[in-house]
Amino acid sequence: MTLLNGILVQGHQVASRASKDYPYGTLEKQIPFFKSRGLDLNSFFNGTLNIDISPYTFKLIKPEFTFQHVEWTDLHPPEDFSFSRCKVIYENIEYDGWVYYPHPQTKLRHFQNPSLLEVIAIPVPKIKYEDEVQVLVNPDEIEIVIPYNKEME
Repeated sequence: MTLLNGILVQGHQVASRASKDYPYGTLEKQIPFFKSRGLDLNSFFNGTLNIDISPYTFKLIKPEFTFQHVEWTDLHPPEDFSFSRCKVIYENIEYDGWVYYPHPQTKLRHFQNPSLLEVIAIPVPKIKYEDEVQVLVNPDEIEIVIPYNKEME
């Protein structure tokens, strides 16, 4: 497993609650579609932890699950999603989770920073924005991209 340090940051706040674009939380609507395709997220928190791993970025290379053409809403075209099992470490306690990756080429709204890992996890007590967290990811499924540093030449 690859250990990443990160900071919990505020996301678009559409995964867990209604917004001006969606009259519901997006995960609430998506989870039944994921379950019907083999991934049951019902025991996880109904929202995402947005973990900034900058200056690093990541690339999914062989995620455990990829679901294509998920028609979870009539507000926009179907989306593709990938998931890779992970662990969130907060205050020295590990919480099971999944890196949640809505594919940018099918996600028409809410541009995501390439240094932001979205994680669906077991509820993490007392966690709040700006807290330091660690994430364990599977290097066979997620490649961590080290930023180019001209000074190191």
